[in-house]
Amino acid sequence: MTAGGQGYDVVVVGSGFGSLFFLQRFLDRPRQRVLMLEWGETWDNATQLEHGKNGAIDIEDTFTYRPEPGGENKVWHYTIGTGGGTNCWYAQTPRPLPSDFELATRFGVGMDWPLSYDELEPYLSEAEEIMAISGEDAIGRFSPRSRPYPQPPHRGSQVDRLMKAAQPELHFAMPCARARVPTANRPACCASNRCYLCPVNAKFTGLAELDHIFSHENLDLVTGAKVLRFETEGGLVKEAVFEKDGRIERVRADFFVLGANSIQSPAILLASGIDDGPVGQGLHETHGYNVEVLLDGVQNYDGSTITTGINYSLTEGDFRKDHAAVMLFFENRWMHGLRPERGRWRESLSMLVLAEEIPDLRSRVTLNPSSGAVEVITVPGSDYAERGFRKAMEALPDVLAPLPVEEIRIMGRRWTEGHVQGSLRMGARAGDSVVDGRQIHHRYRNLMVVGASVFPTCLNATPSLTAAALSLRAAELL
Repeated sequence: MTAGGQGYDVVVVGSGFGSLFFLQRFLDRPRQRVLMLEWGETWDNATQLEHGKNGAIDIEDTFTYRPEPGGENKVWHYTIGTGGGTNCWYAQTPRPLPSDFELATRFGVGMDWPLSYDELEPYLSEAEEIMAISGEDAIGRFSPRSRPYPQPPHRGSQVDRLMKAAQPELHFAMPCARARVPTANRPACCASNRCYLCPVNAKFTGLAELDHIFSHENLDLVTGAKVLRFETEGGLVKEAVFEKDGRIERVRADFFVLGANSIQSPAILLASGIDDGPVGQGLHETHGYNVEVLLDGVQNYDGSTITTGINYSLTEGDFRKDHAAVMLFFENRWMHGLRPERGRWRESLSMLVLAEEIPDLRSRVTLNPSSGAVEVITVPGSDYAERGFRKAMEALPDVLAPLPVEEIRIMGRRWTEGHVQGSLRMGARAGDSVVDGRQIHHRYRNLMVVGASVFPTCLNATPSLTAAALSLRAAELL
């Protein structure tokens, strides 16, 4: 009924993208008392730089892996602390494609989302405004836009300029939340390639740009509060049970918003006995490879941010009935070292080749039946994604035809993009999803889930912008 002597209308679990963008809209309502429970502590940018990490809690200590044969021990990149994943993300913000929301209808794979791109588009634009996204409006050819980008695009590299001149309708500046020009709270990106710990605080974070949420008169933030479970009664969630300073505490509210992350959120539901639908199942992310391209006479790596280019040559078409769409990221960092030849040190290009994945329900979050500890079970990636990568490598010489290419090298599988998503997916039916199209639990109607855990399929785009937009929409629909 109370926490700290106060009564609450809403309890929000976690303080990352999902929770913050929900509150960005929800706190506009008068007379709503909100309690935010955050497991970690508040570390500002200076504190993160001092300690060389994003938060005091090492995520490796929060779950264990139990991979099935061929499964991968991924290195997830999330933060437990105030601001959540807004602290450690690299701030890439390409939009999803309209077709991403209709995979089953258009291509007969995966499942459709319970909303369309057009329904989400106004909220994508609003999220971009809040984060002061830098981008190139012409990219709207693939993901239509109702508003221009708030900031101009970053300066591309010499490679990007050559690609753009030859492929103006396919090659674009990477949209990102790393400031191209200073905002009121952030300087311009320093292009030092340390985005998980930005040395100048140039990228969007919750602490940098949404501090008004944490100081809002209707919000109480309690840090060091690990939510253990929800208690339910009569088809409603009645209270959240959490641990704080070694004590077990409880708080009651009318409505609950679960936005921990795609590993911890399903773990909380499982511990609560809320296991309706595929709870914890379908944990996924994109299927990536590192590629190095050796160039002849082109000096690269002179752009103004860490990733300067994005190429859409391999993203759309009926081929998605058979194999994955692939997004090509052009990096402004020498991921595989500079070339050793004298005078040719910068004659190379590092690329990320990222294929959409078909979520597998066997990749899941579960609880150890004896100890209750959180476990992540992974299985091998899909043939659908791997076929997409192989097709992309066959096509890459033609895509890179504007460049003087000497050699294309596959540098190895990327074992993670750091994107935990899909473990509490949304859908129209309770049997194959956990929440509905408004992100409200199918059974417990006073429980909402926010964040990338609600993704029913794996977008080719990075997830944070979409998660933010979904939360703005969910708050408005509520």
